[in-house]
Amino acid sequence: MPAAHLRTNQPASKPYKGIAMEGPIAKWYTKVRERDEEVGTVVRQVSEILPAGSQILEVAPGPGYLAVALARIRKYQIVGLDISKSFVEIAQAKAKEAGVDVDFRHGNASNMPFDAGSFDLIICRAAFKNFTEPVRALHEMHRVLKPGGKALIMDLRRDASLEDIKTHVNSLDLSWINTPAWITGETIRVSGGLN
Repeated sequence: MPAAHLRTNQPASKPYKGIAMEGPIAKWYTKVRERDEEVGTVVRQVSEILPAGSQILEVAPGPGYLAVALARIRKYQIVGLDISKSFVEIAQAKAKEAGVDVDFRHGNASNMPFDAGSFDLIICRAAFKNFTEPVRALHEMHRVLKPGGKALIMDLRRDASLEDIKTHVNSLDLSWINTPAWITGETIRVSGGLN
């Protein structure tokens, strides 16, 4: 077998690019994303098109804001899969605090622990660019979708200018700990830009 073929069949030693979203970094990110206005828009759009009783998988839900918001409308069964153990714990706590049932699990998007044809909708926001095996992740998403299911991948853009990033960071109204906006701005720049 050619060596290239063997490499594509082997899991990557690190399933994500960049820094690990664990411990204090995960807690910081949770605080920064607390007022994610996009969540309400996505929830409205999903509830308008997806029938009650549908199964939704959020890949890389981070602190779980979207999954919890979807669970609050009590129309769907929600599962979240994240590579970060810290995010799984944070998301589980957020779901418990909100009084909703979301099945948050630790796992890799390139090797999902779900049966084929399990979900009606898959959502992945602001994470896909960090996958070290994006093609395998896409194959996995396709595998776990039900026939006719849909996947929504929303991610960051590398072509966002530094001025766009500065404007976005200034609009976030961050706490004093993030006053040096360069911390958040640099995180956005390194992670790939803006939506």
